[in-house]
Amino acid sequence: VVWVMDLATHQKRALTAGWDRSAGSIAWTPDSKALIVTAEDVLDTPAFRIELSSGKVTRLKLAPKGQTEGHISNVTPLAGGALLYTRDTVASPAEVWITEPGKAPRQLSHANDAQLARLVPIKSERFSFKGAGGDTVWGQIHTPAGATDKLPVLLFVHGGPQGSFGDAWSFRWNPRVFAAQGYAVVSVDFHGSTGYGQAFTDSISGDWGGKPLEDLKLGLSAALAGRPLLDGTRACALGASYGGYMMNWIEGKWPERFQCLVNHNGVFDARAMAYTTEELWFDEWEHGGKPYYEAPADYEKSSPVNLVSQWKTPMLVVLGDKDYRVPYTQGLGAFTALQRRGIEAELLVFPDENHWVLKPKNSLQWHHTVFAWLNRWLKAEK
Repeated sequence: VVWVMDLATHQKRALTAGWDRSAGSIAWTPDSKALIVTAEDVLDTPAFRIELSSGKVTRLKLAPKGQTEGHISNVTPLAGGALLYTRDTVASPAEVWITEPGKAPRQLSHANDAQLARLVPIKSERFSFKGAGGDTVWGQIHTPAGATDKLPVLLFVHGGPQGSFGDAWSFRWNPRVFAAQGYAVVSVDFHGSTGYGQAFTDSISGDWGGKPLEDLKLGLSAALAGRPLLDGTRACALGASYGGYMMNWIEGKWPERFQCLVNHNGVFDARAMAYTTEELWFDEWEHGGKPYYEAPADYEKSSPVNLVSQWKTPMLVVLGDKDYRVPYTQGLGAFTALQRRGIEAELLVFPDENHWVLKPKNSLQWHHTVFAWLNRWLKAEK
């Protein structure tokens, strides 16, 4: 909620108490009559104008006609009502844009044009379906532009879990890079995702293995329905952090669906996680605000370690030795489980990375290893 305080009187008031979105960046208009804020909203991160007098919120259109808003950031209101900002999407990194009253949005910088011209273009599509509890759930499908041959399918599962695989550029888990390898990339903003109201975001707490898995199952079916280009018989699922947890959970709850899985720094054992994570407040928040010893059943009901006897899907496990959020031993535990059950598996360890792969050369190795794993199970001649 955006609050405003009068510096003279110190009087405070909630400006957006009735608006069910979480504001990110905030900027004053030059006349001080309004705020321009950004907030996630159904796969986009658009800008909004909030009137100071009334708190009225208006979503702004800062993308060219016919295009998605994508991810708007670094908004700078200018005199005369113009806005200067950066905009990026799944297809392209951030560039500088300007919108002036009565004129169409205009791109000012073209720093990435030459490099983007070397990449395979992609086609992106949004879809929605009835997910868990009949709620509307959104997702995206990214494919190589002009593809005619049937494409193996990758199901991306985002981390957080309070996050989103929205329409934004990233140098990690970039759907465009994966689609360019000849895959259809499907992502689903399951219960717990951001940009759909606070109740939707909160709905995952205490239910990591419930509604989100149901949404992923229904979402994958919805993505495949009526799209013959997508070959659902050749599919792998991938995720990091909570997404990695979901790979471990899928092993026990949906093991027959995928040819392979990629688990990056995912939770494997809820009890061990509860006593070793540096983000203790979060783990306890997700389990009703109680430590493990007060509510062990709440932790164990969604702990993948309890379902290892049902595991059967080949998995690539990736971890960082300096990960203290989901300690690297969680990944070692999952890999040991796979080895003991005789399931095809690989382990990639980065001694100098934490919860993320941040160094460029490590990123190259990560991508080459993941692509090779996917190709082995989805493209190699059997």
